[in-house]
Amino acid sequence: MNLTPKQLHILSRIRDIRLARGYSPTMQELADELGVSKVTVFEHVEALIKKGALRRQPNKARSLELCEEVDLPDETTGLKLPLVGTIAAGSPIEAVEQREHLDLESMFTPPGSAGNTFVLQVRGDSMIDEHIAEGDYVICEKRNAARSGQTVVALLDSGEATLKKLYHESGNKIRLQPANDKYEPIIVEAGRVQIQGVAIGVVRSY
Repeated sequence: MNLTPKQLHILSRIRDIRLARGYSPTMQELADELGVSKVTVFEHVEALIKKGALRRQPNKARSLELCEEVDLPDETTGLKLPLVGTIAAGSPIEAVEQREHLDLESMFTPPGSAGNTFVLQVRGDSMIDEHIAEGDYVICEKRNAARSGQTVVALLDSGEATLKKLYHESGNKIRLQPANDKYEPIIVEAGRVQIQGVAIGVVRSY
């Protein structure tokens, strides 16, 4: 797909805003961010739609989304690391070499969900008892619903996004439960929270 640097930048901004806010930017918001006119952004968007990199729903605001076939330069195409054996965290065991690889992309891309995973870096310690610490990277699968007990990315109607364990309560309520006794749960009506994704893994660097 032959895209110009400006078109790649627009695609990246649309992707980032969708992940951060849960919805797409308007043409005016894109124009303000890029420091260009709304007409210029509209021309780029139309070109991207014709190239099959972008799509939108007719007569619907904030409906811009990237097509699954798009690979942006800042997105990895896969990462395999050598898996050389097992190691005990309790009693010592014999180390045995294994000539295998750990494919992180396939591990964090469930079947049928290609292009539907994203990563968020954690700020704060509200999920520390779930072994999710500040600075960790949480791998999430895009979903708009979740089961009780799953760790979710939730967008409140205040515009705040948060990582919490979700529980369905009686009376059409949702409880967003932190994994740290220092914090109180957030209890809201189901219609006042949007599920953006479900956590499927955590990566930590030292």
